[in-house]
Parts: sequence; structure tokens; C-alpha cells
Amino acid sequence: MAVARAEPESIDESNAKELICQYKKNLLSWRVNFLEKKRERTWGDEIDKGHELPAAKDSLSEPQHKSSQLRKRIVFGLGIGISVGGAVLAGGWVFTVALAAAVLLSAREYFELVRSRGITAGMTPPPRYVSRVCSVICALMPLLTLYFGNIDISVTSAACVVAMALLMQRGNPRFAQLSSTMFGLFYCGYLPCFWVKLRCGLAAPALNTRIGAGWPYLLGGQAHWTVGLVATLISISSIIAADTYAFLGGKAIGRTPLTNISPKKTWEGAIVGLGGCIATSVVLSKILSWPASLLSAIAFGILNFFGSVFGDLAESMIKRDAGVKDSGTLIPGHGGILDRVDSYIFTGALAYSFVKILLPLYGV
Repeated sequence: MAVARAEPESIDESNAKELICQYKKNLLSWRVNFLEKKRERTWGDEIDKGHELPAAKDSLSEPQHKSSQLRKRIVFGLGIGISVGGAVLAGGWVFTVALAAAVLLSAREYFELVRSRGITAGMTPPPRYVSRVCSVICALMPLLTLYFGNIDISVTSAACVVAMALLMQRGNPRFAQLSSTMFGLFYCGYLPCFWVKLRCGLAAPALNTRIGAGWPYLLGGQAHWTVGLVATLISISSIIAADTYAFLGGKAIGRTPLTNISPKKTWEGAIVGLGGCIATSVVLSKILSWPASLLSAIAFGILNFFGSVFGDLAESMIKRDAGVKDSGTLIPGHGGILDRVDSYIFTGALAYSFVKILLPLYGV
């Protein structure tokens, strides 16, 4: 219409009518679109209002879900604790077989993490058959330690065979395959063997242990309570105390992040965990009458704490690179086996070295 008014000579009456008709059609189309959009907005508001009640229900069910998860965590945690305590007290092949089963499952989870998308985005993982063979080798290491004592030659031979299999494979072998596999043999197989050396290898009797004096003769009597058994109980209990107190302290007063590897861990929680670990070590040393020196008990607690923290952070680093929260889903409420034993992997070697080397060195 504006064009028709501006140039009346160039547009005749028929063209002006066509422009007016086109304008009316456009106006009608615009009004229809406007009404449809308005109706959609109205329906959207009604839908949002209709979803408010289910959302409230979801918010109400979230505490129930957390409570259920906490209940599962406590129940399975107690079950695991009782089972581990019984295996530690039994010692011998019972303890070793239980450890070998945990090592097998942990090794499988480790190699699955290595093969996950997060890590393989920047490296070539080892072949699946190599991962499975290495998991079996790791599970055999504790058994060999029990019956042969020293497995350095066996571990070295197994590492050489695995390295040859990787280097002779078809395609283009990568150093990442070799390094991740060798670390898996060391991390999942060799280091846990020190728990067998600690529990079953240190057979000197702990004669001053008060509990051992009343231990039933059918269960081994006082001779059953060896230095290895006492040291293992104190070490495991100290690690549990360190994890528990660190968690509670971090929840209550945690403010300063400990490291970027695990953002939820704080310096405040670590300090509280250290105090709880030392206190547990000292109290149990008084009950079990080992070690005799208070300074030795404090040092043993500190050593257990740093071993547990280092093992936890090492596994957190592996999971972070893999891009996963848990190493597995085998234990409800706890994740995988590797999530539960990560604090014990390095601690066994430190505890064995403390009892076998440091205490005799200083005449304690």
C-alpha cells in the first residue's frame, strides 16, 4: 500500500488490489501464528504446573535414596569387615586364598580402567588376552609367597614373558602397553604379597599379648598370636580409623582441598584422620602389648596413615584419567574391589618394612 501511494502512476488499480489482498493474507497469517504461539505458551505453563508435584515427590524421595544407599554401605561394610577379620585371625592358606581372590578382582578392575575410553584416548591399551593373563599371574603371587617366601625371581620371569608377548604381537607395539602392564603386575600383584609376608611370615610369638593368654587351645592357643598377626591387626585397624576419621573430619570442618586429584579430600580431614590413625595404633599397642615403645606405636600409626593416603590418591588418579567415579559395581554402596583395597596396597609393604627392618635396627 505504501508503494501504491508513493507511485500511483506506475501501479494501476488491478495491481493495487493484488497488493491489498496479499497484505490481508499476510496479516491473517501473522495473527494465526501469534495465537498458536500464545496457546503453546499457555499449555507450557500448564505442563510446568502439572510437573511441580512429581518434582516435589522426587525431592522427597532423594533423602530416602540416600538413606537406602547409606544402609547398604553399612551392611556390606560390616559384612566385609567381619569376613576380613576372620581371614586375618585364621591366617595361613585361608588368609592367602582370600587375599588372592581380592587381588584377582582388583587386577581385572585395574585393566578394565586401563582399557576404558578416558585413558585409551591418549594411549594404546594392552590386548585383552594380556590383561587376563596378568590378572591370573597377580592372583598367583600371594600363593607363591606363602609357599616359597621370596617371589622376586617368579615375578621377574613373569614380567619378562609378558613383555615378550607385548613386543612380539602383531601390529605396532606401544610403550604405553608395556608400561601400563608392568605397573599392573607391580601394583595389583607384587605389593599385596607383603601382607602375606607380614601376616604369615613373621611367626615370632607375641608372648606379652593379653588376648593371646586367654585364646582357646583348639584355635591355636597363645602360640597363635604372633608378631605378624598383631602387626596386621593394628595396621588394618589403623587404616580403617584413618579413612573413617578423615571422612568425618572433612564433612565437619573440611575447607582446604588436599589435592586436585581428589577434590573432596581436605587438609582438615587429613589431619583429623592422622590423629585417629595414631590414636588407634597407640590404643591397640597397649591392648596387644606390641610394640612395647610408645614412640614405636606412634611411628607405626603415622606410617600406616601415609601409606593409606598414598594408595587412595594413586587409585583416584587412575580413575580420574579413566573418567569414572568407581572402579566397579561389585559391592553395593562401595563401588568396586579396588575402591575398597586401594588404601591397603602400599601399606602392607611399609608395615612389613617397619616390623622387619626398622624395629630391629633401633633395637625396639
